[in-house]
Amino acid sequence: MADNDNDHQVKRELKTRHLSMIALGGSIGTGLFVASGSAISTAGPGGALVAYVAMGAMVYFLMTSLGEMATNMPVSGSFATYSTKYVDPALGFAMGWNYWFNWAITLAVDISTAALVMKYWLPNIPSWIWSVAVLVLIFLINALTVKAFGETEYWMAMIKVITVIIFLIVGVLTIIGVMGGHATGLENFTYKKAPFVGGLPATLSVFVVAGFSFQGTELVGITAGESKTPEKSIPKAINQVFWRILLFYIFAIFVIACIIPYTSPDLLGSSASDIAISPFTLVFKRAGLAAAASVMNAVILTSVISAVNSGMYASSRMLYSLSLDGYAPKYFEHTTKHGVPLRAQVATTVVGALTFIASIAGPQVYVWLVAASGLTGFIAWVGIAISHFRFRRAFVKQGHKESELKYHAKWFPLGPILALILCIVVIVGQDPGSFVHFDWEKILVTYLSVPLFIVLFFYYKIRHHTKMIPLDEVDVEPHKRDETTDDEEA
Repeated sequence: MADNDNDHQVKRELKTRHLSMIALGGSIGTGLFVASGSAISTAGPGGALVAYVAMGAMVYFLMTSLGEMATNMPVSGSFATYSTKYVDPALGFAMGWNYWFNWAITLAVDISTAALVMKYWLPNIPSWIWSVAVLVLIFLINALTVKAFGETEYWMAMIKVITVIIFLIVGVLTIIGVMGGHATGLENFTYKKAPFVGGLPATLSVFVVAGFSFQGTELVGITAGESKTPEKSIPKAINQVFWRILLFYIFAIFVIACIIPYTSPDLLGSSASDIAISPFTLVFKRAGLAAAASVMNAVILTSVISAVNSGMYASSRMLYSLSLDGYAPKYFEHTTKHGVPLRAQVATTVVGALTFIASIAGPQVYVWLVAASGLTGFIAWVGIAISHFRFRRAFVKQGHKESELKYHAKWFPLGPILALILCIVVIVGQDPGSFVHFDWEKILVTYLSVPLFIVLFFYYKIRHHTKMIPLDEVDVEPHKRDETTDDEEA
């Protein structure tokens, strides 16, 4: 019987350094390296800073909420499992499938982006070759062991972190005039209509850009199921995330805004194909570093491959967990002797590959698929906030004290409530203009994730007659699953 049990278990092989870097790497990507410029262009330096500070605070609250639940119950299903346990099984079903679908689709988007980045150096080689090469490479890394995934992610995140630190040093030296000629100081903060351009509507529209930049930080919750010491690793990773987000995002945007005026057309690039006008590239060039574009292209390639790696991991673990909870076929419960849910990984890769083929064969189908996954990250964040609010209320109602928790979110209930409100503001604020003009096609493309999520929720609720779990019946006990593997490894 024990052997059979081990067939359905992942292995706890991720160390604290892996989790810290996965948390950080999840929030540093093309959103910072490229799209941050369009945020400054849209709302001015002041508006961009306000948006990123607000979103950074929201992500911190969400991470502390997730940390409290993940140290109490470290499982691969993360917020989908918490939604099932603390709110309503229908919410867990919808959360899990929605998140799996999102990452499977995003996999196709990211391997297409990797090919775009490679075109910078080798424009004559067909794009699909690079996309397939990246997909195969990441599949093999994830199929080995969870440690192989963690180690790969650690070093790719390290490259991103070092790049940002060098950028900040070069940027400060440029601002004070040590590099790149004359000192710019804070003159661009008062240039023309700066610091706030376009008023509140422009700043709110940048909330969306900032929100997308931080997508992926919730991966820490999913890695909890394979962490050696979740009660130590998760709090450490979460506490580091906040200060590093503050340092990297807020300071980086401050540096870009000081050096490049918001009116510069070069700030309008927002995708990986705009590498030559990445704000990072522009600042390095301004400082006199001639090879800046090629170096930044290599960093952005690392960033995109890291996104594929994280996506492959997150989606395969979510499908595996859905299977364990009875929401997906039992077939996906199986793991290899190294604890990798290979069947779930193969299914994810097939969906990602089919989506990629759709992007070549039928661009319209691809547009709809990407639209269907667009807001999933924010929906997952809403689920985290609601689950945490219910978990803590149930914990207290059942006579437990806050001090019993291995890690507790200090800002409860303000944290989850504020995060919930900001998430809803961002979801609604995606494209309010389409509602004003009753442009139904635009509304559907922008908001398709929301009705899909609602359909999943009510399908399960009606079919299984689920109800919201009363607070005094919520299972708040610390989780025991997988502890046998810890003993064996110890």
